[in-house]
Amino acid sequence: MSCVIFGAGKIARGFIGHLLYLSGITFTFIEREKTLADLLNTRGRYTVNILGHSEKNCQVTGIHAWSFEEEEQAAEAISQADTVFTAVGGKNLPSLVPILLKGIEKKSKAGGNLNIVTCENWKLPASVLKNGIEERLGEETKAYFQSHVGITEAVIMRSAIEPDAELLRKDPLIVNVQDFWELPVDASRIVGSLPDIRGLKLIPEFTGFLERKFYTYNAANGTVSYLGALLGYEKLADAAHDERIIRILEGVYQETAEALSKKHHFPLDEQLAFTRTSKRKLQDYTIVDFIERNARDPLRKLGKDDRLVGSARLAEEYGIEPHNLGIAAAAAIYYENEDDESAVRLRYMREEEGIDAVLEQVCGLDPAGRLAGLIRSKIDLLKEWGWIHE
Repeated sequence: MSCVIFGAGKIARGFIGHLLYLSGITFTFIEREKTLADLLNTRGRYTVNILGHSEKNCQVTGIHAWSFEEEEQAAEAISQADTVFTAVGGKNLPSLVPILLKGIEKKSKAGGNLNIVTCENWKLPASVLKNGIEERLGEETKAYFQSHVGITEAVIMRSAIEPDAELLRKDPLIVNVQDFWELPVDASRIVGSLPDIRGLKLIPEFTGFLERKFYTYNAANGTVSYLGALLGYEKLADAAHDERIIRILEGVYQETAEALSKKHHFPLDEQLAFTRTSKRKLQDYTIVDFIERNARDPLRKLGKDDRLVGSARLAEEYGIEPHNLGIAAAAAIYYENEDDESAVRLRYMREEEGIDAVLEQVCGLDPAGRLAGLIRSKIDLLKEWGWIHE
């Protein structure tokens, strides 16, 4: 069996590629940035460091990559694969469609099943890909696609952290990752079977699993990141130990847990136990992660379906007042970073057009609506506490 990985970033190298290598499965990267693809081919190996457990560190060898520019070769690699993984960031999924189409066409002639597994923190990533492919699929390939191609989703629980400059000088491909090994995948949308991958956990009842992770882990991450930024922290774990932030974080966990429990019929105590795994990860000092990396791109992370506003909307939908999520969203609106283009645009909008413009244009909320009013009140509260200075 062989696999293809779209993307060659930290998760692609430090989790998917790592698991495939340890499972003895050959794989090829397909990477947008030609310079990164060339570097992978030149070096032919990279190092995966397991944070806090150096005895588990690993050299991944024998690797190969094609760039997006090498479309024919990339499509040929897909045609020879059994499984394709994506780890490109949800907003970039549509850009994969042209190469996937060519690969599926070639695979239909080569024969055999093909499964595509999205490894993205994104809402309905499998649907994004499936819809994009179906819109452009030729008639001669439709029957093959419908009977032999599965598009499913995985939940990525391992964090991959940017190494420091000294490590990168020694090995520009090195990846620092969390000591986590499970890869949960929705079993219901697989055609045939997946390769025997270390850590693979097939979940037959996957409904809500990805949303559960997103609105638990990502909401918590956003809460700690944006409140931590207001309070001057640099490292995520340090902020996650601040009692002031912990009180709000616990409220966020309660709000998201109650909403997810009601929507997906998880037992509430089970969902609250799931939040503990998120808190342990945030407070783990062996994961040296920075506020700046996690708070980056606040315009996207304040979106109506994203970690903070999306979670708050979900809570409201199920009759829960999202006071703590409102505080987290208010903190995000005031995130400052002169080196982050998104944060600079957010600040300009906030100062020149006003909070209502941010709520409407960025958060997708009616400025006169209940949730927008709640977030405005939390901005006032953060000013009262002295966390926001204008």
